Amino acid sequence: MHISSSAPKYKLAVFDIDGTLIDTEKTGVLSLMRTISELMGKDMPYSEAYTYFGIPSAKVAGMLGYTGEEDFGERWEENFIALAHLISPFPGVMEMMAEVKRRGILTGIVTSRSRFELEYDKMLAKMLHCFDEVVCAEDTVRHKPSPDPLLECIRRVSRNSGCLLSPADCLYLGDTEHDWKCACGAGCDFALADWKARGTAGIEAQYVFTDAQGVLDILGCAHR
Repeated sequence: MHISSSAPKYKLAVFDIDGTLIDTEKTGVLSLMRTISELMGKDMPYSEAYTYFGIPSAKVAGMLGYTGEEDFGERWEENFIALAHLISPFPGVMEMMAEVKRRGILTGIVTSRSRFELEYDKMLAKMLHCFDEVVCAEDTVRHKPSPDPLLECIRRVSRNSGCLLSPADCLYLGDTEHDWKCACGAGCDFALADWKARGTAGIEAQYVFTDAQGVLDILGCAHR
């Protein structure tokens, strides 16, 4: 989908991290598989473990029937860190974010990561300066797919920028059904990241992008 506009289409662009800005799929899924094996003695296939990708660790523990949520989260963090060398940004993301900021669009992050997981990531540290606000798992009681984290991000950006923003001013960019439902609940438009051409899988997004240029096209700030 290609869109052209003389001015940015949205005042605020909020991004998910994993699977949207940086490719953490292999690290996240393999570390979860290792955690399940170590703590539960089960060998879960990659395809099944992938369905939990992007969900907070405490919630995943409950979904799997593991009662020690804190232990599960700590072990998953340890295994994630051990496999962090597999992480890389998607092609063109750094340049795309620089252009988004150059065009004056406010930016935010809404992620299921903990603050520790966010700050530890050396790859992500290179682009954090591009964002006006970051909302992590511990910043709201309810997590995605609840709209609360996205609404909290809009509230914080509005307060700190002095620009009164409504959900209609915001585009949320993510890669999972949880991200889509979060955007829908908040009343924001949604752009689905499909870097690996898996298809929309029933997600009724307003937009779909498969590369960094697609994000600029959607936001109406493509190079001219």
